[in-house]
Formats: sequence, C-alpha cells, structure tokens
Amino acid sequence: MSVIQRPQKTGQGDTGKVKNPSQRSRRFQPGGMWWPFALPAIVFVGLFFVLPFLLNFRLAFTNWSTYSSKIDWNGLYNFEILQRQGILLEAISITVAYAIVAMMVQNVVSLLLALALEQTNFINSVFRSIFFIPVLISSVAAGFIWYAMLSPNGPINQIIAIFVPGFSHAWFGDARTALLAVAFTDAWKWSGIATLVYIAGLNAIPKELLEAATIDGASVWQRLTSIRLPLLAPAFTFTIVTTLLGAISAYDIPAATTRGGPGTATRVLNLAMQQQWTGGYFGTGSALSLVITLIVIFTAVPLVTYLRRREVSMQ
Repeated sequence: MSVIQRPQKTGQGDTGKVKNPSQRSRRFQPGGMWWPFALPAIVFVGLFFVLPFLLNFRLAFTNWSTYSSKIDWNGLYNFEILQRQGILLEAISITVAYAIVAMMVQNVVSLLLALALEQTNFINSVFRSIFFIPVLISSVAAGFIWYAMLSPNGPINQIIAIFVPGFSHAWFGDARTALLAVAFTDAWKWSGIATLVYIAGLNAIPKELLEAATIDGASVWQRLTSIRLPLLAPAFTFTIVTTLLGAISAYDIPAATTRGGPGTATRVLNLAMQQQWTGGYFGTGSALSLVITLIVIFTAVPLVTYLRRREVSMQ
C-alpha cells in the first residue's frame, strides 16, 4: 500500500511547496512597499510646491529687481520698504477682511441652499445644476459679469430703483461697498461646491435619528440645531477651511472687478504682489508672496486642528 505524502508548508524551497499566505501578502500590508506608489506624488509636490517655496523664501530677502544687475542679501529691508510705503499691513488687513466676508457669505448661502435642496428629486436636481454653473465659469468671467450687474446703470440698481426712485450706486467704485461687492462675487462663484458638500453631509445623517427625535417631540429647529448641524461637522471643516484659504489667495476676481481700487480699498495681497512684480521690484514681490504663504500656513494648521477636535467632541 503506497502512502501519499503532502508537501510541507515551509514557505521556502522549490516552487512545488506551498508558501505561507502571511508572507505572500506581506507586501500589500500597510507596512509593505508603499514608496513606489507615492514616489510620483512626492516628486511633483517637491518640484512644484516645495522647491518654489524655498527659492521664493530666499529671494524675499534680496534686492532683486530689474534696476540692478546684482542680487544681494538685504535681510528684512524689503518688508521695511513695504511697511514704509503703507502696503504691507494695509494689504494684510484688506485680505483678512475680504477672506472672512467671502467665507461667511459663501457658507451661509450654501447651507441654506443645501437645506432647501436636500431631497433628491427632479426639481432639486435641476436647481442643483443651476447653482453649480458659476463654478464652471472662469473667475475672470464671473468678475466681469458682476461688474456689469453692479454698475451704476446695471440691472441691480434698476431693480432697487423700482422701490427707491432715482437710486444709483457704483458698488465697485465706492470704497465703502467695493470690498463687500468683490467678496460677494467670490462667494457667488464658489458657493456651488460648498452646497454639494453640505447636501452630501445632510444625506449621510441617519434617518433613524431624525425619526426618533420627531417621535420624542423635537421641533424642526431642535432637530436642526441638536442633530443635523452637529453631524455636519466634517462638512463644516472642509468648507470653512477651503473657502477661507481660497479667499486669502484670491487674485483673479479682485483683478477683474476693481484692480485694487477705488484707491487701495480692495488691494489684497496678491494684487499688491502683482503690482510689485510688474514694477520690476521682484524682491518686494517675493516678500509679499512669502507673507501670503505664511498667512495660509498659520491659518490652516490651527483652524483644521480646532475643527477636527470639534468633530471628535460632537461624535
């Protein structure tokens, strides 16, 4: 009687032997070889983000300009020049005010639209598409559209004149309203993305929670403030951070509407930087670019940390 022997499962030796499954799948585990997949992203980030930032960091402390053939180190002199010219602090304050207004308008309007269009049906789908159209329009085109809409003879003033006879106002030409008008244009341009994010967050809330709260006698307002808004914390984190940082880095809409005017009422940091570069003062332009980068970094890190902690505490 012959005896059939099974091959030993040693995971080593010739190919006829069965390998250890844990060894065979080790390379696909989290501790396996991940770097070949991440290498292209690391290279692109290094070339297009880290390297330009390091080069700009160095040039921000030089006297680089078209009026000199040498590039010499001058320390903090570029920032001193910008401050003496009244550019640095003024541009920072205008940029911060612009970013806060644009962020608040965009998130409030987007949340209201999301609550109105939460249910998935044909009518709501049509309106979702309509409200997303501004996102597909270029920022320069959006600026030109609202520049015409808010001109003294534009349709907005004509509608207001129906109720207030003789009303005419240059929304972009008055220093008291120019910044608000530009921030509103920015919010109109990008509110479609935040609306979709809020709709997705509202639809992800378990229906059982809302049904249980309704059975317990909770009103619509109580369900909104006690259940829906707290569970929208991840959506708030994304939209608040992206809208605020996007407005801090704004250039195209202010350039298309006011070009920093009237006077310097809407001269955000990117416009001030562009003016330095077009004037041939590359050192001071690099200094303003460095200021923008630092503001973005020192705004994003604490804000994301705070909002993420609130997500955890609300869960």
